[in-house]
Amino acid sequence: MAEAQWKPRVNPWLIAGTVALAAFMEVLDTSIANVALPHISGSLAASSDQGTWVLTSYLVANAIVLPLGGWASSVVGRKNFFLLCITLFTLSSFLCGIAPSLPLLLVFRVLQGFGGGGLQPMAQAIMADSFEPKKRGIAFSVYALVTVLAPSIGPTLGGWITDNYSWRWIFYINIPVGLLAFVLVTRLVDDPPWIKHDRANFFRVDYVGVGFLTLAMAGLQIALDKGEENDWFASNFIRTFAAMFVFSMIALIYWELRKAKNPIMNLRLFKFKNFAICCFLMLLVGGILNAGTVLQPQLLQQLLGYTATNAGMALTGGGLALLVAAPIAGILSDKFPARNIVATAFVFFTIAYWYVSTHINLDMSFGHNSLLRVIQVLPIPFCFIAITNAAYVGLPREASNQVSGLINFARNIGGSILIAISGAQVTNRTLFHEARLQNYMSYANQQYQQQLQSLGSFLGHNAGSAQGQYAAQATIYNQMNQQAAVMGYADVYRMLAWLTGGMFFLAFLLSKPKGGEKAPEGAAH
Repeated sequence: MAEAQWKPRVNPWLIAGTVALAAFMEVLDTSIANVALPHISGSLAASSDQGTWVLTSYLVANAIVLPLGGWASSVVGRKNFFLLCITLFTLSSFLCGIAPSLPLLLVFRVLQGFGGGGLQPMAQAIMADSFEPKKRGIAFSVYALVTVLAPSIGPTLGGWITDNYSWRWIFYINIPVGLLAFVLVTRLVDDPPWIKHDRANFFRVDYVGVGFLTLAMAGLQIALDKGEENDWFASNFIRTFAAMFVFSMIALIYWELRKAKNPIMNLRLFKFKNFAICCFLMLLVGGILNAGTVLQPQLLQQLLGYTATNAGMALTGGGLALLVAAPIAGILSDKFPARNIVATAFVFFTIAYWYVSTHINLDMSFGHNSLLRVIQVLPIPFCFIAITNAAYVGLPREASNQVSGLINFARNIGGSILIAISGAQVTNRTLFHEARLQNYMSYANQQYQQQLQSLGSFLGHNAGSAQGQYAAQATIYNQMNQQAAVMGYADVYRMLAWLTGGMFFLAFLLSKPKGGEKAPEGAAH
């Protein structure tokens, strides 16, 4: 009875703000280092290819820890595990900042990834337990802001810090935030009585499961991060790591379900239809969120000549829109069935991406780019909050750590996969359109001849007719490449529109209860 009546001793909004601060720090760090890679490589006498391991090492470590929060909490308690993650993340951030060489930086980034991997799921689980079920939707709106805003402002902040100070400060800024988060968590957060822990569980760790998980995540992240530069499956390097992921993941699932006495991941939660569908939907939503966040600034920098800072500023309008949309989405998710909200959000996703695919061009203004970002992100909080809320329906509250770990795991994996796929598709579709447009660059094409002659005469006015013709050909060829790239991006945005359109139908597989309804007390583990 006491457990059923438990409430946090402080205002739950103070708790939500505190844990969101720690999660924001970690999510920001997944994107803030991207724009600083050339500076890091140059400062540490490394090649650009070697420098990308600064990102890969962090993502691999992060993905490994994400689903392990349930086990770690059973050893030291959720609050203590959260504090341990904050401490490790903050300390390793300092070590990253002072790293004198690339190998040491990679070691410290792995440690930082281990610390950061526990922050997101534990923050979400603490929010879920701090609010009564009917108010979780508005609470998760804070978490939605963290997961969407942080990746958007990361490149802008990282570019500004790197240009005005040093790449080392992108790590140093975590130190005061980490110290503040540590103090606030210590004073405000408590474990609810149903979160039991026993240090003897440390010796009951599922070492085989951890091993398979590590191999699977290392194989997946390395294959995705290095695929583009190694020509994907034409490379033995990529094929090796892809095979390592597939076989390790199959072995992990078999071991966790059939053999493990104390499984590191509670995969039996997937027998609950609602939770399984929510994880799959979150995998896709995470992919769409991350792909959109990467595609637009990439387009602006490659084709429109934006700096990293200005490209990030073009995303700011989307962040401001989220500040308005997230609380509304939280309120609605407590009042309407999750399936209705999610389905509606996917409709808007489809319309938004289709609109973007038909309105990107080489003459886009800054305001137009900001508008395109706004319409892309507006459906995100409605989808994100409703899915997160619905994931807890029908599951016991004792499973909240595992639920948050697995759903965040799915979101991060989806982000990695769709970023890689969308990047590869931009390249492939650009090459396709280049080949198609080159067919028109023939002397048999009268329009091409006329344009070449008029442009050659203009450019050769001072340099001579021969040089003018060469310059005209180069100019037209460059214009063709830019147009092909715009068409490539448009094709990928249309791909996202078709993907979200298909997700509309998946939303109706969710259970009918509202996202904020209380889970049945007798639900099995």
